[in-house]
Amino acid sequence: MAISTSDFRRGLKIEVDGEPYIIVDFLHVKPGKGQAFVRTKIKSLVTGRVLERNFRIGESFNEPDLEEKEAQFLYHDGEQFHFMDTETYEEMILTKEQLGGAEDFLPENITVKILFYRGRPIGVELPNFVELKVVSTTPGVKGDTAQGGSKPATLETGAVIQVPLFVEEGDTVRVDTRTGEYVERVRGA
Repeated sequence: MAISTSDFRRGLKIEVDGEPYIIVDFLHVKPGKGQAFVRTKIKSLVTGRVLERNFRIGESFNEPDLEEKEAQFLYHDGEQFHFMDTETYEEMILTKEQLGGAEDFLPENITVKILFYRGRPIGVELPNFVELKVVSTTPGVKGDTAQGGSKPATLETGAVIQVPLFVEEGDTVRVDTRTGEYVERVRGA
């Protein structure tokens, strides 16, 4: 199916120069002189690099040959991350480069979607929110309130995020995987 510039929206996947990209941002521009165009920021799904490209109005693109498979994260051993296909129980191994930063929010046994391009795994799509345990942070001081500042906290996956002063070691927090930011403390976890 051909995709036109009029179909552009954030999150749309297109193929440019034989490589799959996702549209990060776009703007339709109508200059006083000359032809209208679409100014875009596109992110490579293979390398992760972000490009700024202009496309003519009406230009069309192919939909990339992408496939998503649901998988469960098992464990990692340094640079390799092991996943199990939830349908076939087949094990898949991805490298840190293929994860592109997703490894910071991968607790064991989480279910994710692995993205394949022409049969080759190229990345992982995490759920929007994950719950992770705080393994170390500086202790809160009496009088700290929810309105106060923030402090760094190390999560069970090794990621370091900013949390409110009232969060303590052993607490479970909800993190937005798209931004890497603290959302809330999870009660009773």
